[in-house]
Amino acid sequence: MLFAEKPVRSLREQIVDTLRAEVLGGAWDNNAPVREQALAERFGVSRGPIRDALQELSREGVLIYQPNKGVRVNKPPVGAERQLLQSMRREMETFCLSQCMDQLTGSDDEQLQLILHDLTRACSRGEVSAIADSDLSLHRFLVRSASKELEIVWQSIASRVLMDYTRCECYDEVVQEHTSIVEAVINRDLESAHQAILKNII
Repeated sequence: MLFAEKPVRSLREQIVDTLRAEVLGGAWDNNAPVREQALAERFGVSRGPIRDALQELSREGVLIYQPNKGVRVNKPPVGAERQLLQSMRREMETFCLSQCMDQLTGSDDEQLQLILHDLTRACSRGEVSAIADSDLSLHRFLVRSASKELEIVWQSIASRVLMDYTRCECYDEVVQEHTSIVEAVINRDLESAHQAILKNII
């Protein structure tokens, strides 16, 4: 049984995570307009938190501001740009694992298991946005455990790489690859964790 509790997120973080997951999961079309007022009504908040969330997602590259068009959903990276971002992500995540592995605690293990549980449940239900969110959350947890400063850089890279989530139909594969990552981390097996990360980030 999992006893870990999810960290409390601010309203802005909840909005950012929700919108990011929707974009990564394909709920928004590429180049679709993003309207502050409509989102404010949807989330039941003023336009201030929405504006902050859109600015953060624009910094990540998930959204993009276009003169005379406003904020719109960005296009996924392709070709050489995607390959570069994938390489950067792999290098950063394996480095962060090396830095944090010996510092992780039993509580951290429980958090990873909880995220994996959410990912598995989302996969069983075919909820693509939730799958993308849990996928990102698991990797982000490990990066953050090494460095909150690197997490900021990593977030923009990973968000761009995962746009238009391309593995949404490979549910069993998604679960197995992330299970391998979590098991290796819990066993403090750095080499296996590195190999599991490299296999997952393709």
